[in-house]
Amino acid sequence: MKTAVFPGSFDPITLGHVDIINRGLPLFDQVILAIGTNSDKKYMFSLEERVRFLEETYKDEPKIKVMTYKGMTVDFCREQNAGFILRGLRNAIDLEFEKSIGQTNFKISGVETLFFITSSGKSHISSTVVRDVIRNGGDYQFMVPDAIRH
Repeated sequence: MKTAVFPGSFDPITLGHVDIINRGLPLFDQVILAIGTNSDKKYMFSLEERVRFLEETYKDEPKIKVMTYKGMTVDFCREQNAGFILRGLRNAIDLEFEKSIGQTNFKISGVETLFFITSSGKSHISSTVVRDVIRNGGDYQFMVPDAIRH
């Protein structure tokens, strides 16, 4: 079975994430949406809320599995027998950052990282932007899936 891990904090999941996940789905038998947890990081949404957002967004997709993990993503990939990591690239800054991580992950574990360039009209969307808009009472609904809209 070909399995990929799409790791992130998903605080919250955005339509940018959904774009990458949906485009990666046809390539794999299973895609694990892996919520990395870091006790030093302050999240806007609880772990339970983030899991619920992902599960609700993909409730009708049997190839999606939602899990949480701590530690290195490649260790989680090995535990799940996942040979691939999915990542999205919005711009050149993302490319440089993600390239270094992808090369290191491959050297450590042999796990390949597949990069998808965000679809047109989605490169401005990030969880950071969504959180800032929410904190300031703005309209964020055009950037997130239905599961997060209040």
